[in-house]
Order: sequence, then C-alpha cells, then structure tokens
Amino acid sequence: MNEHIDAPEEVESLGEVVQQELEAMLPFTAKVRRAIEQLGEVAVLLARTAVRAVQPPFSLGAIAYQVEVLGLRSMSIVSLTALFAGLVLSLQFAFSMARFGIQHTVGKVVSLSIFRELGPVLMALTVGARIGSGIAAELGSMKVTEQIDAIRALGADPIKKLAVPRIVACILVLPAVAIFADIFALVAGAAVVKVEYQIPFEQFYRSAIETVKWDDFGSGIMKSAVFGVIIAAVGCYQGFQVEGGTEGVGRATTETVAISSVAVCLADFFLTKLFLSL
Repeated sequence: MNEHIDAPEEVESLGEVVQQELEAMLPFTAKVRRAIEQLGEVAVLLARTAVRAVQPPFSLGAIAYQVEVLGLRSMSIVSLTALFAGLVLSLQFAFSMARFGIQHTVGKVVSLSIFRELGPVLMALTVGARIGSGIAAELGSMKVTEQIDAIRALGADPIKKLAVPRIVACILVLPAVAIFADIFALVAGAAVVKVEYQIPFEQFYRSAIETVKWDDFGSGIMKSAVFGVIIAAVGCYQGFQVEGGTEGVGRATTETVAISSVAVCLADFFLTKLFLSL
C-alpha cells in the first residue's frame, strides 16, 4: 500500500530558511543591529537639524513657545524634585559624617554632589522624561493625522518647522532647569542640617563656596545641554517614526522615556570621565 505524502504548499529558499534560523538563534544580534541602525538615524536627524538651525529664516517665536511649554510648565516638578532630593541627600550625608564627628563639612560634599551630578542628571531623568514623551506624543499625533505630510505638501521642511525649535529649546531649558534645581536643593539641604544637626546656614554655605569651583558648576551645565540634545533628538525621532495610529503614539512615547533615560546615564558616564580628565 503506497503512502501518499503531500508536498508543502510553499517551498522556502535556502537563504530565507537560514535567515529565520539565525534570527531564532540570535535574537540579541538582531536587536543590536536594529539599535545601531536607529542610532545612525538619530545622528542623521541631528545633523540635518544642525544645518537647518543656522539657515534663515529663524523661528524665534516657535523657539520661545517651546521654551515656555517645555521649561516654564515644568517648574513645579523641578522645585518639588530638587527640594526633596536636597533634603534626603543632606540628611544622609550628615548622618553618615556625624559618626566621625565631621558633620560640619557636610556642605562640601552636598554642594559637589548637587552641582556635578545630582542637578543635571536628576533633572534630565525627571523633567527630561516629561519633555521627551511630550515631544514624541505631539509629533506622533501629527504623523498619524497626516499633518507632517501636509507640511511637506505645502513646500515646508518638517525638520526646520518641527524639530529645530524643540531641540534648540531643550538645549536652553535643561541647563536653566539644572540651575534652579541646584538652588532649591542647596536651600533644602542647608535647612535640614540646620534643624537636625544645628549647623548654621553661614557655615554650610561657606564650606560649599570654598569647595565648589567654576569647573564643577560648568561641568553640570554642559552636561545638561548635552542631555537636552539627547532627549529632544530621541523624542523627535520617535515621533517622526510613529506608525499604527494611536497605539503607535503610545508605543513611541514609552520607548522615548526608556531610550532617553538609558542614553542620559550612558552619556553621563562618558562626560564625567571627560571632564575629570581635563
């Protein structure tokens, strides 16, 4: 009795089979390749934005509007985050240093930590997440409703009209936010050690001024500017790449927060190494 064996309806080529097997065995490699491709696309977007930013006409009104939306409307979260961060940081350092009887020098450690790391990084992770997700959601909504295609149809450049004001505004906003965060955190830190350990305000601020140099302050501000570029670039890229309607907008917003947070931490490490070596 002859057995009947049905032939497969579709015969895949050897190359397709090998590719599928490799992707099944090496999913991490595919993810790394895609991440490198996205990094290159973000770099191209930044290069185009830099070229468009120096070409007239200059959208000063649009930049000022983005500064208001991204910066001024974030002051509530800036003040609250910086105040509580300064309270916790000063309290922890003062408690640890009191064991060795040197709690009077807490201003030195707190000021350096705030100016060099806490201010720029904490604001990039909190305010930057709000800014980046907002940019991605706004541009993504414009993409799915075909407003970006309409801008192209009218002969305008979407990068010039949409990306340039947001990236320039982030470069201005993040350093300003970091300065306010430094001030709020120092005030809160001085207040908590005054109440808990009776360290006078004058002694706290004198030790801070004697320790912090302009290089410490400047490194934090320069970090904030770089973080602003990273956050705005990731947000704009994710917004321009949105597909799939409102679901795609939500996915782009989530990815913006995750990618920008990891990128800020990586950039902070390399920038810290750079500034310490100078």
